[in-house]
Amino acid sequence: MSSPLDSTVFRIALAAALGLFLGLEREWSQKSAGIRTFSLISLLGAVFVVLDQVALLVVGGVLVIAQGVLLAVEGLVEDNEEGLSLTTSVSMLVAYGVGALVASGFLIEGVTVAVLSSLLLVLKRELHDIAWGLSREELRSATEFAILAFVVYPLLPADPIDIDLGTTTVAFEPRVAWLMVVLVAGIGIVNYAVVETYGGRGIAVTGFFGGLASSAAVVGTMIDHVSQRPEATAYAVTAVLLANAAMALRNLGIAVVFTIDGGLLYGAIVPLGAIVIGSVLIALVVADWSGEVELELDNPFSLRNALAFGAVFTLVLLAGAVAEVELGRLGFYATAAATGLISSAGATASAVLLYRVGEISADTAVIAILLATAASVLVKVGLAAAGPNRAFAVQVAGWSAVLLAAAGGATAVVVLV
Repeated sequence: MSSPLDSTVFRIALAAALGLFLGLEREWSQKSAGIRTFSLISLLGAVFVVLDQVALLVVGGVLVIAQGVLLAVEGLVEDNEEGLSLTTSVSMLVAYGVGALVASGFLIEGVTVAVLSSLLLVLKRELHDIAWGLSREELRSATEFAILAFVVYPLLPADPIDIDLGTTTVAFEPRVAWLMVVLVAGIGIVNYAVVETYGGRGIAVTGFFGGLASSAAVVGTMIDHVSQRPEATAYAVTAVLLANAAMALRNLGIAVVFTIDGGLLYGAIVPLGAIVIGSVLIALVVADWSGEVELELDNPFSLRNALAFGAVFTLVLLAGAVAEVELGRLGFYATAAATGLISSAGATASAVLLYRVGEISADTAVIAILLATAASVLVKVGLAAAGPNRAFAVQVAGWSAVLLAAAGGATAVVVLV
C-alpha cells in the first residue's frame, strides 16, 4: 500500500497549508500580502510542479518576482514605515519555492524552509535588537566564526590523512578536528551572549553558562567578588562548582557527539557525569541564592584564539601519539594532563580523535579525558589559592577534591568492569 504522503492531493494541500502558515505573520503585521496571497502562491508552485512543465514553473517564478517588485515600489511611493517592503516580497518567493518543494516530494525540506522562514518573520524585533546591540568587536568575532565554520570546514579533506612521525604514523581527520574547534568556539559565543544578557540575575547563569564560555573567567570574577565582600564566599564557591559542572558537561558532549556514530565512549559518561551531578548537588547545599554578581567576559571569539586552539589540539594529538609509542600509556596520560591545564576541551578532543582512528583504546581515551578534566579543576584550585580569601580557597580545594575522588572512583569501576 502506498503512503498517504505520496498522494498528489496531500502534497497540494500541504503546500497550501504551509503558504497559509507563512502568510500568517504578514497578515498579523497588516502587510499588503497576507494569508490568502501566500497560500495561493504556494499552491501555484505546487500546481506547476504537478503539471511537470518547467516553462510554467519558471514563468510562475517570474510572476511572483514581478509581484514582489510591484509591492516594493508601492511601499517606496507611499513612503510607509516598511520602505521597500523587501521582506514581504522575498517571503512571497519563499512561499512559491515551498510549494514547489512539497509537490516535488521534498516534504521535510519544504516544512523546514517554511518553519525557519516564519521564525525569521516573527522574531523581527529580537533579531534587530541583537544586530543593533552588537559592538564592532562582537560583529567581527561573529564574522570570523562564520568563515571558519562555513568556509574553511568544507574546504578541508574529508578522508583521514596519514602523518609520518618517524616512530609511528597517525591517521589525522582534518574535518573532525576542525569541527571540534568550531564546536568549542560556538559554545563560547552562544554562552557569551547568555552571560552578557543575564549575567547579574543568578548563580546558575553566571556560574554554569560562564563556565561553558570560560571557567577561568568565573574564578577570576569570584576572587574579585569575595575580596570586596567576604560574606559572599558561599555564593562564590557555588559559582566555581557550577563552572566545573559546565566544563565537565562540555567535555562529555565532545566525547559523546564525536563517537556516537560508532564505538560510543560509554566509559566517559560515568566519571564526567559524576563531576556534573556532584557539582550541582554540592552547589544546592552550599549556595547563597540571594546574591547576584556581574560576570565580565572577554571577547567571545577571535581568529587568533581559534588558531591557537587548533595548534594546541594538533600538537597534543601528535605528542600523544609519540608518547603512546615511546612511553606507553603513561606518556599519553601525562600529555593529556599537561594539556588539560591549558585547555581540557583540546585534550578531550585529541583523545577522542585518536580513539576514532584506532590509535588508542576506549579505556585509554576515558582516562585521558578524566585527567584533562581533573587538571582543569586543579587550575581553578590554584587560582583560588592565589586570592586573598583563605576561606574561599579552602572550600574550593575541599569540594574539588571530593569531586575528583568521586570521578576517579567511578572511572576505576568502569575500567575494571
